[in-house]
Amino acid sequence: MHKETIAVYPGSFDPITLGHLNIIERTSRLFDRLVVGIGVNNEKRPWFTPAERAELIRRSVASLPNVSVELYEGLTVNYVRARGARIMIRGVRPITDIPAEITMMMANRQLAPDVETLFLVADGELAHVSSSLIKEIAGGADAEMLASFLPPAVVEAVQKRAVPK
Repeated sequence: MHKETIAVYPGSFDPITLGHLNIIERTSRLFDRLVVGIGVNNEKRPWFTPAERAELIRRSVASLPNVSVELYEGLTVNYVRARGARIMIRGVRPITDIPAEITMMMANRQLAPDVETLFLVADGELAHVSSSLIKEIAGGADAEMLASFLPPAVVEAVQKRAVPK
């Protein structure tokens, strides 16, 4: 009998970008079920509330029936285990993210040796896109420009939050 394979893609997704979506789409083809976990960190000052982020992600992944979106608090490895998953997906940008992600992966391996971390880089033209980049450019970018970086369901929401430059 086939045991369902579950992966968790955790992050803040503030907002979700085409890079995130690329990783979600590719990962959804590798596993029976993918849970996008939105980490709630009360120390951060996000643009969107956790519920708003969840809704933007749900709209962006509506065509992927094996993808669900949830909020969580606490240690990510504990959340991954609680979902019944043994795989944690981490999207990385080739230059900027690798050292910090490897450090976090090593800590997670000590905390939860049964959880594997799988690193994915977004496809070529999306590999540099980050939520931080969106926040920097959003005030001076029109909808067409933002559509190069964001899923269609997210463009208008970002425009409403952006401070014009």
